[in-house]
Amino acid sequence: MPATRTTSPALERAHLVWDLLIIVLVIANLALLLFDSLFLLPPLNAAFEAVAPGLHAAYDRHIHANFLTIDLAFVAVFLLDVLLGWAVAIAERHYHRWFFYPFVHWYDVLGCIPVGGFRLLRILRVISLLHRLQRLGLIDVRRWYLYSVVAKYYDILLEELTDRIAIRMLDNVQQEIRAGDGLSAPVMERVVRPRKQALIHEISQRLEAMAGDAYAHNRDDTLRYVRGLVGRTLAESPEIRRLGRLPLGGPLARGLEASLSDLACRLVDEALEGLRSAEFSALVEHLADSGFDAWLRTDTHTEQITEQVLVDMLELLKEQIAVKGWQHRYD
Repeated sequence: MPATRTTSPALERAHLVWDLLIIVLVIANLALLLFDSLFLLPPLNAAFEAVAPGLHAAYDRHIHANFLTIDLAFVAVFLLDVLLGWAVAIAERHYHRWFFYPFVHWYDVLGCIPVGGFRLLRILRVISLLHRLQRLGLIDVRRWYLYSVVAKYYDILLEELTDRIAIRMLDNVQQEIRAGDGLSAPVMERVVRPRKQALIHEISQRLEAMAGDAYAHNRDDTLRYVRGLVGRTLAESPEIRRLGRLPLGGPLARGLEASLSDLACRLVDEALEGLRSAEFSALVEHLADSGFDAWLRTDTHTEQITEQVLVDMLELLKEQIAVKGWQHRYD
């Protein structure tokens, strides 16, 4: 019976006693099943009779002859243990649904089958025995070499199995894409178009953030480039050259160049700072909205490209899944 989360010392002691009783009964039942199976073998039966004839006769008359009744007594206790554990699991809501307990503790349920051919399933109660001993702190199976070996190969088996299933599923998806009548149009109509406004808002926000962050990190370089561009433009202007040849024209030309450079930098600075304004957000959303429907329109060529991209992405995913991760873990 599973240990409950109660704080009552009396109930804790009762659970401990019950667990110890079940452990003893499981060991006794498995020993009896093993001994009676060996008793049925003629050579071992004859050797037992030759070594201890009195004990052989007593076992044959009192135990072997009533083996089914004795075994049913064990089964009755084990069945009671399952029912009590199930009741406790329901009362304490151990599982999401009340009927999960027998599926989780399948080894205990199968171990209660008394039919002759199924008595070998009683060995499954070894799992329950180890679980109870582990819970009581009497053993720690995680330190056992056998546990590490079983856990290793179980992990390998599980990974190989799930990889095969995943690759088979991706193969089927690729075949459906290749054999389909067109995937791009349904994707656009059923996936993209219903989220049109959300996507437009997301695109505009990303554009604003990208432009704003880029300018914030490169403001000095941008303004330096603008000043250099204004200076080169004025230096190549014939009017500015003629102005520079006039008396006092040089300082005037340089002042004009400085004023125009400052003006251009202020215009660029104001323009890029305006990227964070509500007017720019509305403009970007309007532009994205205007181009969204055109982007959604597909033709045979674009559908083939989209489908090939999906197929190649799935192929890459299959290659990643096919990598045997357990080989790296257990090298």
